[in-house]
Amino acid sequence: MTDPTNPQFIRDSNAQALAAHQADYDALGAQLQRLGRDIESVVDAVSRFAVAIPSWGVGTGGTRFARFPGPGEPRNVYEKLEDCAVIQALTRATPAVSLHLPWDRTGDYAQLREVASGLGLAFDAMNSNTFQDQTGQPHSYKFGSITHTDRATREQAIAHNIDCIQAGKQLGSRALTLWVGDGANFPGQHHLTRAFERYLESAKQIYAALPPDWTLLLEHKMYEPAFYASVIQDWGTSLLAAQSLGPQARCLVDLGHHAPNVNIEMIVARLIYAGKLGGFHFNDSKYGDDDLDAGSIEPFRLFLVFDQLVDAQYRRVSSFSPAYMLDQSHNVTDPIESLMSSAIELQRAFAQALLVDREALSQHQHSNDVLLAAQTLKRAFTLDVHPILCEARRRRGGAIDPIHTYRRSGYRAARAQARPAVAGSGSGIV
Repeated sequence: MTDPTNPQFIRDSNAQALAAHQADYDALGAQLQRLGRDIESVVDAVSRFAVAIPSWGVGTGGTRFARFPGPGEPRNVYEKLEDCAVIQALTRATPAVSLHLPWDRTGDYAQLREVASGLGLAFDAMNSNTFQDQTGQPHSYKFGSITHTDRATREQAIAHNIDCIQAGKQLGSRALTLWVGDGANFPGQHHLTRAFERYLESAKQIYAALPPDWTLLLEHKMYEPAFYASVIQDWGTSLLAAQSLGPQARCLVDLGHHAPNVNIEMIVARLIYAGKLGGFHFNDSKYGDDDLDAGSIEPFRLFLVFDQLVDAQYRRVSSFSPAYMLDQSHNVTDPIESLMSSAIELQRAFAQALLVDREALSQHQHSNDVLLAAQTLKRAFTLDVHPILCEARRRRGGAIDPIHTYRRSGYRAARAQARPAVAGSGSGIV
């Protein structure tokens, strides 16, 4: 195996593709110049774009029917960081890792932070787990966590979230993502209003434990594991909760947590208007949850989401700094390759949105020129910005072709030898 994070290996790999890349980059630069756009400013912006990697994303996920472990899966948080470092070295777009407790719990968070720093990584938002019972846990979350009818169970879930905050403080994190699987599978199973009241009561105690520079990200989900009524089932409920809690509470949008045909970009616009857009979990979805690579199904929708984000920057919306994270479950692909591909797709959508002619779009909207307004967006979306992404990576020491370079290194085969599987096929997402 060749170390895929080795700068010389990356440079040698780039050398093989440099001539073709430079020709493509020059051609795109000339095309954009004719359109009145400066390619260098877009490269600079894309170079600064960053999305966090979920620690759980470098392992193999599963379905309710089966889980098939992949070769060389990380067995602990330190091995997860090793894989995340590979993604960052090759893409230069994923400098932070988002941890999930208790999955990533360790006895020495100061040491974990030091190891991460040595790998060129920092830590993003902390994620709590009250949707799953842990060994030795006194109270079960089968019928809810922070909304449970039993006070002791609620207090246990609250304490876990506060523990995540304390761990995050040691790691340099500045946010806690609050997602709960609480809800009902049958009509009448719980009182719909009182369950929400218990959510707010518990969330207020978690909110009170936040350091002053932290954000509480409230994540909604339409269904699963509660298939009749999730307590925080849509963006409106999430917004209502965030407004009730205070200025440090904001809404998190997971692209896979919506009903089919929902206008996600409009949700983004409304949350920007309300000053409550906290961040994103990026993925893609066809029928159900959020287990597909970003941009694999609906790249145009991803572009339209970024169009709203870039529009907010263009309008200089105050206090606008949403957090970006990937949230995906990889069942049939190499997780490292999928996460690299997803990070690149976010950069692609961002670059395309930067190339929208905002002045022309505004004029067409004002004059009700429907066709030209739509074509203004489509023109930016259909631009091949691939050379911009390659150049942004190359200038920061990343790979022109991250997946090709990764495969040349032999990293996965080497990890398969060093990390023998600890379990066979099983059921359930882990």
